Amino acid sequence: MALAADLLAEFGSLRRLSEAGVEELGRVPGVGAAKAAAIVAAFELGRRVPREESGTVLRRAPDVAELAANTLAGLRRERAVVFVCDRHGRLLAEVRLSDGTADRALVDVREVLHAVLRHDGATFALAHNHPSGDPQPSPADIEVTATVAAGAKAVGLRFMGHVVVAGADWSEVPLSSARRRHG
Repeated sequence: MALAADLLAEFGSLRRLSEAGVEELGRVPGVGAAKAAAIVAAFELGRRVPREESGTVLRRAPDVAELAANTLAGLRRERAVVFVCDRHGRLLAEVRLSDGTADRALVDVREVLHAVLRHDGATFALAHNHPSGDPQPSPADIEVTATVAAGAKAVGLRFMGHVVVAGADWSEVPLSSARRRHG
């Protein structure tokens, strides 16, 4: 309990503590690498509880954006995830594809398709965050979305789309250069 109080005092709030990485936590006296990893894992598991209990179903971009906003909230680096669903859109798995920098996360098409197939998915969606606060898709976001869509079609998977979240705002990444913004 004393360590928990020290962590809250160090980070100022539960929200900021939940956003801390292993390295940051490890700098707190009494928190080594193993404890830091356990704390990060505990917060990650806590973020997943609501969607497992609700039997999450993804049908459209707003559904994906809502789930992604919860999953990617407060991160200071871009993170790309794939939401793997059955043919009815029921969430089977959430797979972290990559953790990037403050302005870039790599998405490898092979890794996306492998994640979906490994979890016996039939349909899937991509999401990533923009810590800058601007959900506008980049040219690279549009390019990877088109490539993933083509790969999904080639192997018989249904690609629901790709969303970029930035706080409460989000955008659906188009398959062309026309851009749509939501929020």
